[in-house]
Amino acid sequence: MPSPIDPLSLPNNAASWWFRDPGLRALAWPIVVGFASTISAGYDGSCMTGLQANKRYFMPAIDNPDANKLGIIVAAYTLGALPGLLPASYFADRWGRRVALGMGCVIIIAGGLVQALTTGGWHMFAGRFIVGLGGVIASISGTPYAAEIAHPRNRAQVGALTNTCWYVGSIIAAWTAFGTSFWANEWSWRLVCLMQVVPPAFQLVSLPFLPESPRWLVSKGRYEEAHALLARYHANGDREDALVLFELQEIKEALAAEKAATQGVGYSAFLKTPGNRHRLAILIMVGLFSQWVGNGIISYYLVSILESVGITSEAQQQGYNGGLQIYNWLMAIAGSLSCERAGRRRLWLTSAVGMFFSFIVIMGCSAAYDLGLHSAGPAVLAFLFVYFGFYDIAFTGLTLAYPLEILPYSLRTRGLAILQFWVTVALCFNQYVNPIALQAIAWKYYSVYIVVQAVAVVCIYFWFPETRGLLLEEVATVFDGPNAVTSQQETSEGKKRTSIEHNEVLGGRDYGDARAA
Repeated sequence: MPSPIDPLSLPNNAASWWFRDPGLRALAWPIVVGFASTISAGYDGSCMTGLQANKRYFMPAIDNPDANKLGIIVAAYTLGALPGLLPASYFADRWGRRVALGMGCVIIIAGGLVQALTTGGWHMFAGRFIVGLGGVIASISGTPYAAEIAHPRNRAQVGALTNTCWYVGSIIAAWTAFGTSFWANEWSWRLVCLMQVVPPAFQLVSLPFLPESPRWLVSKGRYEEAHALLARYHANGDREDALVLFELQEIKEALAAEKAATQGVGYSAFLKTPGNRHRLAILIMVGLFSQWVGNGIISYYLVSILESVGITSEAQQQGYNGGLQIYNWLMAIAGSLSCERAGRRRLWLTSAVGMFFSFIVIMGCSAAYDLGLHSAGPAVLAFLFVYFGFYDIAFTGLTLAYPLEILPYSLRTRGLAILQFWVTVALCFNQYVNPIALQAIAWKYYSVYIVVQAVAVVCIYFWFPETRGLLLEEVATVFDGPNAVTSQQETSEGKKRTSIEHNEVLGGRDYGDARAA
């Protein structure tokens, strides 16, 4: 069990509100750079939705593919991610989050240029494949970076908000496609593809000026650099700050314990202990459920769904898609900011149950429209918003934040690679099979996802533990039991040391409330 001492109650030379504190304001830029990896993924993954509505210029430019070839082109992004999964985690752990992130950004830019400056279906496939390869490297390095550098009081919100930035990218993609759809030339689609290079270009320009992850520095024995970094950003330069000393000791001891437990076993560490097997099961479930609860069929083939209920105008399709993405982002932010108050488990269950019932309504109304009841069409449009509202409150933010929390540092990038693998498997299935199934059986195909949603409810209820209120290093006790090693291990010697550090080294100084307001 974690120590009864709450680290966020320790004196800390930082203001309660981040925008009133110089160190936390300076930390905002590195966090935004980490967020940009998810923005890039959202744009890359969503741009094809808007482009498919461009029947005049884009579809001829990719040779007017049938459903089979269109599925392959759309799936190219996730197919490209597969060969990048294993090296991505190695690069991030070997050379640091920033170097790996830079490598991913360069590859994304190359793929974006291929898409924007060439024509032909297989050229588009190649460009999207390259972007997918770079995207997974940027994601596996950039997303842990944001969580690992965040102040402890903001860590849960930063972790949850990271994945909501996917919708920032999708919003930009949707409205870029809408705006350029009125252009009567090939740049109506080329600019949409070219915009993919903007987020990685911003990250590349920023990287030389950013600090490295303190956890990566400690993992390489660079303790003084990690100490200085934590002091600068978490305590405005005070190297003797109580929370900074606690964080540094926590990271040191947790990494030492993890290194001893996982020495030389690599990915097989996930099979060695009950706790790690539990983590592995959650990673697989989150990866599959994040794409197999109905969102994949709507996100990537919204145009086909809108056409199935009578929305055939290009402007209407683009406008509906753009409005839906803004709504998704707002709901995702609301869910992410409430994760600490409501708890992860409650959000997961509310989301899964809500999606189950709203998707039943979507299927029923789609069937009614197909049978001639045209008044059911608007109901489908409305319940798509209801469905995504439930999806967004948990599955957007927690799909990334929850795995980041349950994974110890030594397994974090490898665990994210496993998560990305199963997300990619689910996406490949969705993007290749969905257009063919929709064309063949239309709304009847929705029943498959309703079954998956029911399975998700059961799995979440039995296997997703609560992690609210715990530091990254403390979550180990939830999975590995009271014998998990952290710097807060419940021994009398450990309690005595913490008490001495608190009362003698830093005693008597009042830094104000260290908790988030």
